[in-house]
Amino acid sequence: MSTAKHPDHLPRRMAVVVFLAFALAYFFSALVRAITATLSPTLTSEFGLSAQDLGLLAGGYFLGFSFTQLPLGRWLDRYGPKKVILAFLSVAVVGCLAFAWADSFYGLLAARVLCGMGVSACLMAPLTGYRRWFDAPTQLRTNSWMLMTGSFGMVAATLPVQWLMPIWGWRALFGMLGGMIAIAMLLIAWLVPRWQTAPVATRVASAPHDDDGSYRAIWRSRYFWRMTPIGFFSYGGMVAIQTLWAGPWMTQVAGWSAQEAATGLFAINLSMLVSFWLWGLVTPRLAQWGIPVDRLIAWGLPLTFVVLAFLVWAGPQLGSAAAASLALFCVCSTFVALAQPAVAMAFPAHLAGRALSAYNLVIFAGIFVVQWGIGLAVDVGLSAGLDKPAAYQVALAGFALCSFGSWLYFVFSKSDQPR
Repeated sequence: MSTAKHPDHLPRRMAVVVFLAFALAYFFSALVRAITATLSPTLTSEFGLSAQDLGLLAGGYFLGFSFTQLPLGRWLDRYGPKKVILAFLSVAVVGCLAFAWADSFYGLLAARVLCGMGVSACLMAPLTGYRRWFDAPTQLRTNSWMLMTGSFGMVAATLPVQWLMPIWGWRALFGMLGGMIAIAMLLIAWLVPRWQTAPVATRVASAPHDDDGSYRAIWRSRYFWRMTPIGFFSYGGMVAIQTLWAGPWMTQVAGWSAQEAATGLFAINLSMLVSFWLWGLVTPRLAQWGIPVDRLIAWGLPLTFVVLAFLVWAGPQLGSAAAASLALFCVCSTFVALAQPAVAMAFPAHLAGRALSAYNLVIFAGIFVVQWGIGLAVDVGLSAGLDKPAAYQVALAGFALCSFGSWLYFVFSKSDQPR
């Protein structure tokens, strides 16, 4: 963690405490995000959902998340992470309670949108604070470890939820989630420091007196637009599959039971947890060696296309190897997670909230589109006479082509930002 050598950097002990407070909130936000995959068989049976309905329900979270991103960036830069995340998490508590009480598909969908809106600051708020409070290597490390904490939440959304379902039911679980998010809010209010209007270094050196709070500098950045397609399709697709379609692939294509699929999801999310932990250890060292993030993404992301091609080709023949193949896809996709801190560090500190929120909007819009799009493609395939495994294979192939195209754009486009 960062030491206090820079006037804006937090002392080591305070840095650890602040990280842990934010990480707890992000843990619960990731649990809320990923729980749909585990609950999909129950919700499908209880509410008679189609694949398109299921994709829309899971995507509603990301739709609500996307709605808030642009104003969120302005509010983070103006009011700071503490005030903003506390205000947003109060909406998440309402969303969890509304989901617990919903009695129709549209009630569930509205509650998921509220949940998405409410937790939409859980990563952007801490990353905005880290941009000021930590040095560059620590920012890379804490970004990866925040994502690792999110993987903990996704692990908790698999087997633990499956075990608790027969005891409490999904409605009680969502009520408990609302209560736990409220506890995280209390810890943030107690432990996270207040936000200064401008960082010390900016006040001393180069305060932008004409900053009107707009996104003009972000939209004009060629580097931002170079990173946009991979954020939308590759990063968004990784999360869409991890948090929703991995489960139905195991049950509908590989023929697994709901319990077996929950175990598979546990393994997938555990592999992601380990991957982000390793990235947190490795990325500061890679930065010291002068290996740019762009090169890592360009070299690493093609591995996902190989795995996707294998998944599409093998389909039902994967059998017991379905979870391992999906885990390999998600692990290879973690290369693209490096894009998020890279975008933040490409802009001055006073633009960090807006840069992160704008890029997060790209990612979560991509998650919504991929989640809903795969469900739509599956339903279209079924309507055309394909069996379920074939419909899923066609849908995944379409996503793979889009992701490959985004990587080609990233590799061959030029940027005006240092790499």
